[in-house]
Amino acid sequence: MASANSARTPWWAWTWPILAFVILSIRVIFNAGLPFAATEALVLIATVFAAVYHAEVVAHRVGEPFGSLVLALAVTIIEVALIVSMMITGGTDTSGLARDTVFAAVMIVCNGIVGLCLLAGGIRHREQGFQLQGAKAALTVLTALTTLTLVLPNFTSTTPGPTFSTSQLVFAATVSLILYGSFLFVQTVRHRDYFLPVGGGEEAHAVPPPTKIALLSAGLLLVSLVLVVALAKSLTPTVEHVIEAVGAARSVVGIVIAGLVLLPEGLASYRAAKANRLQTSMNLAFGSALATIGLTIPAVTGVSILLGRSLTLGLDSEEELLLTLTLFVSVLTLGTGRTTVLQGIVHLVLFAVFLFLAFLP
Repeated sequence: MASANSARTPWWAWTWPILAFVILSIRVIFNAGLPFAATEALVLIATVFAAVYHAEVVAHRVGEPFGSLVLALAVTIIEVALIVSMMITGGTDTSGLARDTVFAAVMIVCNGIVGLCLLAGGIRHREQGFQLQGAKAALTVLTALTTLTLVLPNFTSTTPGPTFSTSQLVFAATVSLILYGSFLFVQTVRHRDYFLPVGGGEEAHAVPPPTKIALLSAGLLLVSLVLVVALAKSLTPTVEHVIEAVGAARSVVGIVIAGLVLLPEGLASYRAAKANRLQTSMNLAFGSALATIGLTIPAVTGVSILLGRSLTLGLDSEEELLLTLTLFVSVLTLGTGRTTVLQGIVHLVLFAVFLFLAFLP
Protein backbone atom coordinates (compact mmCIF):
# COMPACT_ATOMS: atom_id res chain seq x y z
CA MET A 1 0.00 0.00 0.00
CA ALA A 2 1.27 3.43 -0.87
CA SER A 3 2.42 5.74 1.86
CA ALA A 4 -0.45 7.49 3.60
CA ASN A 5 1.44 10.78 3.82
CA SER A 6 1.90 11.22 0.06
CA ALA A 7 1.22 14.67 -1.39
CA ARG A 8 -0.86 13.04 -4.14
CA THR A 9 -3.64 10.48 -4.09
CA PRO A 10 -2.58 7.36 -6.04
CA TRP A 11 -4.69 6.50 -9.07
CA TRP A 12 -6.00 3.23 -7.65
CA ALA A 13 -7.33 4.92 -4.50
CA TRP A 14 -10.04 6.68 -6.52
CA THR A 15 -10.28 4.33 -9.50
CA TRP A 16 -11.41 1.31 -7.49
CA PRO A 17 -14.39 3.07 -5.86
CA ILE A 18 -15.51 4.30 -9.30
CA LEU A 19 -15.21 0.78 -10.72
CA ALA A 20 -17.11 -0.58 -7.71
CA PHE A 21 -19.98 1.80 -8.47
CA VAL A 22 -20.00 0.69 -12.12
CA ILE A 23 -19.98 -3.00 -11.19
CA LEU A 24 -22.75 -2.50 -8.64
CA SER A 25 -24.85 -0.63 -11.19
CA ILE A 26 -24.42 -3.46 -13.71
CA ARG A 27 -25.51 -5.97 -11.08
CA VAL A 28 -28.66 -4.00 -10.26
CA ILE A 29 -29.65 -3.09 -13.83
CA PHE A 30 -28.91 -6.38 -15.59
CA ASN A 31 -29.34 -8.75 -12.63
CA ALA A 32 -26.01 -10.43 -13.43
CA GLY A 33 -25.61 -13.99 -12.21
CA LEU A 34 -22.95 -16.22 -10.69
CA PRO A 35 -20.21 -15.72 -13.38
CA PHE A 36 -20.27 -11.99 -12.67
CA ALA A 37 -19.72 -12.64 -8.94
CA ALA A 38 -15.99 -13.29 -9.41
CA THR A 39 -15.54 -9.81 -10.86
CA GLU A 40 -17.59 -8.38 -8.00
CA ALA A 41 -15.42 -10.15 -5.45
CA LEU A 42 -12.19 -8.80 -6.94
CA VAL A 43 -13.57 -5.26 -7.06
CA LEU A 44 -14.82 -5.62 -3.46
CA ILE A 45 -11.32 -6.57 -2.28
CA ALA A 46 -9.78 -3.69 -4.21
CA THR A 47 -12.32 -1.24 -2.73
CA VAL A 48 -11.50 -2.45 0.78
CA PHE A 49 -7.85 -1.60 0.06
CA ALA A 50 -8.91 1.85 -1.13
CA ALA A 51 -11.05 2.42 1.97
CA VAL A 52 -8.24 1.43 4.33
CA TYR A 53 -5.79 3.65 2.43
CA HIS A 54 -8.05 6.69 2.76
CA ALA A 55 -8.62 5.90 6.45
CA GLU A 56 -4.84 5.85 6.96
CA VAL A 57 -4.48 9.23 5.23
CA VAL A 58 -7.18 10.79 7.44
CA ALA A 59 -5.74 9.11 10.54
CA HIS A 60 -2.26 10.44 9.83
CA ARG A 61 -3.60 13.96 9.28
CA VAL A 62 -5.73 13.93 12.45
CA GLY A 63 -2.87 12.59 14.56
CA GLU A 64 -2.97 10.53 17.70
CA PRO A 65 -4.95 9.48 19.65
CA PHE A 66 -7.81 10.10 17.22
CA GLY A 67 -5.94 8.81 14.19
CA SER A 68 -5.87 5.20 15.39
CA LEU A 69 -9.55 5.43 16.21
CA VAL A 70 -10.40 6.63 12.67
CA LEU A 71 -8.62 3.66 11.12
CA ALA A 72 -10.14 1.20 13.60
CA LEU A 73 -13.64 2.55 13.02
CA ALA A 74 -13.28 2.31 9.23
CA VAL A 75 -12.18 -1.33 9.42
CA THR A 76 -14.92 -2.11 11.96
CA ILE A 77 -17.63 -0.56 9.76
CA ILE A 78 -16.59 -2.83 6.91
CA GLU A 79 -16.58 -5.91 9.13
CA VAL A 80 -19.86 -5.14 10.89
CA ALA A 81 -21.53 -4.35 7.56
CA LEU A 82 -20.50 -7.74 6.19
CA ILE A 83 -21.71 -9.54 9.32
CA VAL A 84 -25.02 -7.69 9.57
CA SER A 85 -25.84 -8.08 5.87
CA MET A 86 -25.42 -11.84 6.23
CA MET A 87 -27.34 -11.92 9.52
CA ILE A 88 -30.31 -10.18 7.90
CA THR A 89 -30.42 -12.40 4.82
CA GLY A 90 -29.37 -15.66 6.47
CA GLY A 91 -31.92 -16.00 9.27
CA THR A 92 -31.25 -17.97 12.45
CA ASP A 93 -28.42 -19.95 10.82
CA THR A 94 -26.20 -16.87 11.14
CA SER A 95 -26.53 -16.44 14.92
CA GLY A 96 -22.90 -17.56 15.31
CA LEU A 97 -21.49 -15.48 12.45
CA ALA A 98 -20.12 -12.72 14.69
CA ARG A 99 -18.39 -15.32 16.88
CA ASP A 100 -16.93 -17.12 13.86
CA THR A 101 -15.65 -13.86 12.40
CA VAL A 102 -14.04 -12.63 15.61
CA PHE A 103 -12.46 -16.02 16.31
CA ALA A 104 -11.18 -16.21 12.73
CA ALA A 105 -9.72 -12.70 13.05
CA VAL A 106 -7.78 -13.72 16.17
CA MET A 107 -6.45 -16.86 14.47
CA ILE A 108 -5.56 -15.00 11.28
CA VAL A 109 -3.73 -12.23 13.14
CA CYS A 110 -2.00 -14.19 15.91
CA ASN A 111 -1.02 -17.18 13.77
CA GLY A 112 -1.34 -16.23 10.09
CA ILE A 113 -0.15 -12.62 9.93
CA VAL A 114 2.25 -12.75 12.88
CA GLY A 115 3.64 -16.11 11.73
CA LEU A 116 4.20 -14.88 8.17
CA CYS A 117 5.82 -11.66 9.41
CA LEU A 118 8.17 -13.47 11.78
CA LEU A 119 9.11 -16.00 9.11
CA ALA A 120 9.71 -13.40 6.38
CA GLY A 121 11.62 -11.11 8.73
CA GLY A 122 13.66 -13.99 10.12
CA ILE A 123 14.62 -15.26 6.66
CA ARG A 124 15.82 -11.83 5.55
CA HIS A 125 17.27 -10.44 8.81
CA ARG A 126 17.93 -13.62 10.86
CA GLU A 127 16.76 -12.01 14.12
CA GLN A 128 14.46 -9.05 14.79
CA GLY A 129 13.54 -7.02 17.84
CA PHE A 130 10.54 -5.05 19.06
CA GLN A 131 9.27 -3.31 22.19
CA LEU A 132 8.43 -6.05 24.70
CA GLN A 133 6.17 -3.79 26.81
CA GLY A 134 3.94 -3.05 23.83
CA ALA A 135 3.55 -6.71 22.88
CA LYS A 136 2.73 -7.66 26.48
CA ALA A 137 0.10 -4.91 26.70
CA ALA A 138 -1.56 -6.06 23.46
CA LEU A 139 -1.54 -9.74 24.45
CA THR A 140 -2.93 -8.95 27.89
CA VAL A 141 -5.90 -7.07 26.49
CA LEU A 142 -6.39 -9.64 23.72
CA THR A 143 -6.50 -12.48 26.25
CA ALA A 144 -9.07 -10.69 28.40
CA LEU A 145 -11.24 -9.74 25.42
CA THR A 146 -11.29 -13.20 23.84
CA THR A 147 -11.99 -14.95 27.13
CA LEU A 148 -14.81 -12.62 28.19
CA THR A 149 -16.56 -12.60 24.81
CA LEU A 150 -15.84 -16.02 23.30
CA VAL A 151 -15.35 -18.37 26.27
CA LEU A 152 -17.40 -16.98 29.18
CA PRO A 153 -20.79 -17.48 27.39
CA ASN A 154 -20.23 -21.24 27.70
CA PHE A 155 -20.26 -20.97 31.49
CA THR A 156 -23.16 -18.60 32.16
CA SER A 157 -26.48 -20.08 33.31
CA THR A 158 -29.02 -17.30 32.69
CA THR A 159 -29.64 -18.52 29.13
CA PRO A 160 -29.19 -22.05 27.73
CA GLY A 161 -26.30 -22.81 25.42
CA PRO A 162 -23.26 -20.67 24.53
CA THR A 163 -25.18 -17.41 24.68
CA PHE A 164 -25.54 -14.26 26.80
CA SER A 165 -28.79 -12.74 28.00
CA THR A 166 -29.56 -9.22 26.80
CA SER A 167 -28.18 -7.63 29.96
CA GLN A 168 -25.08 -9.83 29.77
CA LEU A 169 -24.61 -8.86 26.13
CA VAL A 170 -24.76 -5.17 27.01
CA PHE A 171 -22.29 -5.72 29.85
CA ALA A 172 -19.90 -7.67 27.60
CA ALA A 173 -20.11 -4.95 24.96
CA THR A 174 -19.37 -2.28 27.56
CA VAL A 175 -16.40 -4.21 28.94
CA SER A 176 -15.06 -4.68 25.40
CA LEU A 177 -15.22 -0.94 24.76
CA ILE A 178 -13.53 -0.16 28.07
CA LEU A 179 -10.69 -2.60 27.42
CA TYR A 180 -10.13 -1.43 23.84
CA GLY A 181 -10.40 2.24 24.82
CA SER A 182 -7.88 1.73 27.62
CA PHE A 183 -5.45 0.03 25.26
CA LEU A 184 -5.86 2.82 22.73
CA PHE A 185 -5.16 5.43 25.41
CA VAL A 186 -2.02 3.60 26.55
CA GLN A 187 -0.83 3.04 22.97
CA THR A 188 -1.33 6.58 21.73
CA VAL A 189 -1.00 8.80 24.82
CA ARG A 190 0.12 7.46 28.19
CA HIS A 191 2.83 4.99 27.10
CA ARG A 192 3.22 5.77 23.42
CA ASP A 193 6.94 5.00 23.60
CA TYR A 194 6.10 1.31 24.23
CA PHE A 195 4.84 1.09 20.65
CA LEU A 196 7.45 3.16 18.83
CA PRO A 197 10.34 1.53 16.92
CA VAL A 198 13.45 0.95 18.99
CA GLY A 199 15.71 3.94 18.42
CA GLY A 200 12.93 5.98 16.74
CA GLY A 201 13.24 6.36 12.96
CA GLU A 202 11.61 8.28 10.17
CA GLU A 203 8.38 6.26 10.39
CA ALA A 204 7.77 7.71 13.84
CA HIS A 205 8.00 11.30 12.51
CA ALA A 206 6.40 11.08 9.06
CA VAL A 207 5.09 14.38 7.71
CA PRO A 208 1.25 14.53 7.73
CA PRO A 209 -0.49 14.83 4.34
CA PRO A 210 -1.79 18.27 3.20
CA THR A 211 -5.28 19.30 4.35
CA LYS A 212 -6.61 19.14 0.78
CA ILE A 213 -5.49 15.52 0.39
CA ALA A 214 -6.92 14.61 3.79
CA LEU A 215 -10.32 16.12 2.94
CA LEU A 216 -10.37 14.32 -0.40
CA SER A 217 -9.56 11.03 1.35
CA ALA A 218 -12.29 11.65 3.94
CA GLY A 219 -14.86 11.97 1.16
CA LEU A 220 -13.55 8.96 -0.75
CA LEU A 221 -13.47 6.98 2.51
CA LEU A 222 -17.21 7.50 3.03
CA VAL A 223 -17.94 6.60 -0.59
CA SER A 224 -15.74 3.49 -0.41
CA LEU A 225 -17.41 2.28 2.79
CA VAL A 226 -20.88 2.62 1.28
CA LEU A 227 -19.79 0.74 -1.84
CA VAL A 228 -18.14 -2.02 0.21
CA VAL A 229 -21.35 -2.51 2.19
CA ALA A 230 -23.46 -2.59 -0.99
CA LEU A 231 -21.13 -5.02 -2.78
CA ALA A 232 -20.95 -7.28 0.28
CA LYS A 233 -24.73 -7.45 0.51
CA SER A 234 -24.92 -8.28 -3.20
CA LEU A 235 -22.34 -11.06 -2.85
CA THR A 236 -23.76 -12.63 0.31
CA PRO A 237 -25.99 -15.28 -1.39
CA THR A 238 -23.17 -16.29 -3.75
CA VAL A 239 -20.65 -16.76 -0.93
CA GLU A 240 -23.08 -18.93 1.04
CA HIS A 241 -23.89 -20.99 -2.07
CA VAL A 242 -20.19 -21.66 -2.81
CA ILE A 243 -19.44 -22.67 0.78
CA GLU A 244 -22.43 -25.02 0.74
CA ALA A 245 -21.34 -26.50 -2.59
CA VAL A 246 -17.84 -27.42 -1.36
CA GLY A 247 -19.28 -28.92 1.83
CA ALA A 248 -17.39 -26.65 4.21
CA ALA A 249 -18.65 -25.67 7.67
CA ARG A 250 -20.62 -22.43 8.02
CA SER A 251 -17.79 -21.03 10.15
CA VAL A 252 -15.83 -20.63 6.88
CA VAL A 253 -18.04 -17.60 6.19
CA GLY A 254 -16.45 -15.94 9.22
CA ILE A 255 -13.00 -16.77 7.88
CA VAL A 256 -13.87 -15.15 4.54
CA ILE A 257 -15.13 -11.97 6.24
CA ALA A 258 -12.16 -11.72 8.63
CA GLY A 259 -9.68 -12.44 5.84
CA LEU A 260 -11.17 -9.77 3.61
CA VAL A 261 -11.12 -7.13 6.35
CA LEU A 262 -7.61 -7.98 7.54
CA LEU A 263 -6.03 -8.33 4.09
CA PRO A 264 -4.80 -4.71 3.69
CA GLU A 265 -3.32 -4.45 7.18
CA GLY A 266 -1.90 -7.97 6.85
CA LEU A 267 0.00 -7.05 3.69
CA ALA A 268 1.20 -3.83 5.32
CA SER A 269 2.45 -5.84 8.32
CA TYR A 270 4.26 -8.27 6.03
CA ARG A 271 6.03 -5.49 4.14
CA ALA A 272 7.04 -3.80 7.39
CA ALA A 273 8.54 -7.04 8.72
CA LYS A 274 10.53 -7.60 5.51
CA ALA A 275 11.84 -4.03 5.78
CA ASN A 276 13.09 -4.82 9.32
CA ARG A 277 10.37 -2.71 10.96
CA LEU A 278 8.93 -5.46 13.14
CA GLN A 279 7.55 -2.99 15.68
CA THR A 280 5.33 -1.41 13.05
CA SER A 281 4.35 -4.89 11.88
CA MET A 282 3.27 -5.94 15.38
CA ASN A 283 1.40 -2.67 15.96
CA LEU A 284 -0.62 -3.17 12.77
CA ALA A 285 -1.35 -6.83 13.42
CA PHE A 286 -2.38 -6.69 17.06
CA GLY A 287 -4.11 -3.35 16.61
CA SER A 288 -6.35 -4.97 13.98
CA ALA A 289 -7.16 -7.94 16.22
CA LEU A 290 -8.02 -5.75 19.21
CA ALA A 291 -10.19 -3.43 17.12
CA THR A 292 -11.98 -6.44 15.64
CA ILE A 293 -13.10 -7.66 19.06
CA GLY A 294 -13.25 -4.41 21.01
CA LEU A 295 -15.42 -2.61 18.44
CA THR A 296 -17.15 -5.37 16.47
CA ILE A 297 -18.70 -7.13 19.48
CA PRO A 298 -20.36 -3.91 20.79
CA ALA A 299 -21.55 -2.96 17.30
CA VAL A 300 -23.01 -6.37 16.51
CA THR A 301 -24.55 -6.51 19.98
CA GLY A 302 -26.37 -3.24 19.37
CA VAL A 303 -27.61 -4.39 15.96
CA SER A 304 -28.76 -7.78 17.28
CA ILE A 305 -30.74 -6.12 20.10
CA LEU A 306 -32.35 -3.63 17.72
CA LEU A 307 -33.28 -6.34 15.20
CA GLY A 308 -34.24 -8.89 17.84
CA ARG A 309 -31.69 -11.39 16.53
CA SER A 310 -29.97 -13.90 18.80
CA LEU A 311 -26.19 -14.09 19.09
CA THR A 312 -24.21 -17.24 19.77
CA LEU A 313 -20.82 -16.16 21.11
CA GLY A 314 -19.38 -19.18 22.93
CA LEU A 315 -16.79 -21.28 21.11
CA ASP A 316 -16.95 -25.07 21.00
CA SER A 317 -14.36 -27.14 22.85
CA GLU A 318 -12.14 -27.61 19.80
CA GLU A 319 -11.99 -23.86 19.13
CA GLU A 320 -11.41 -23.09 22.81
CA LEU A 321 -8.38 -25.39 22.74
CA LEU A 322 -7.00 -23.67 19.63
CA LEU A 323 -7.55 -20.24 21.17
CA THR A 324 -5.84 -21.24 24.42
CA LEU A 325 -2.89 -22.78 22.56
CA THR A 326 -2.56 -19.69 20.34
CA LEU A 327 -2.49 -17.25 23.25
CA PHE A 328 -0.08 -19.46 25.22
CA VAL A 329 2.31 -19.82 22.27
CA SER A 330 2.08 -16.07 21.58
CA VAL A 331 3.18 -15.30 25.12
CA LEU A 332 6.18 -17.61 24.69
CA THR A 333 7.24 -16.54 21.20
CA LEU A 334 6.83 -12.81 21.81
CA GLY A 335 7.95 -12.86 25.43
CA THR A 336 11.60 -12.04 24.81
CA GLY A 337 11.41 -9.11 22.41
CA ARG A 338 13.50 -11.03 19.86
CA THR A 339 12.21 -13.34 17.12
CA THR A 340 13.58 -15.83 14.58
CA VAL A 341 12.15 -18.01 11.82
CA LEU A 342 11.31 -20.74 14.37
CA GLN A 343 8.59 -18.64 16.03
CA GLY A 344 7.14 -17.85 12.62
CA ILE A 345 7.01 -21.51 11.63
CA VAL A 346 5.24 -22.47 14.89
CA HIS A 347 2.55 -19.83 14.39
CA LEU A 348 2.03 -20.78 10.74
CA VAL A 349 1.61 -24.45 11.70
CA LEU A 350 -1.11 -23.45 14.16
CA PHE A 351 -2.75 -21.39 11.44
CA ALA A 352 -2.67 -24.39 9.09
CA VAL A 353 -4.34 -26.50 11.80
CA PHE A 354 -7.06 -23.87 12.19
CA LEU A 355 -7.79 -23.83 8.44
CA PHE A 356 -7.68 -27.61 8.16
CA LEU A 357 -10.17 -28.10 10.98
CA ALA A 358 -12.44 -25.41 9.53
CA PHE A 359 -12.93 -27.53 6.40
CA LEU A 360 -12.61 -30.95 8.04
CA PRO A 361 -13.82 -30.59 11.65
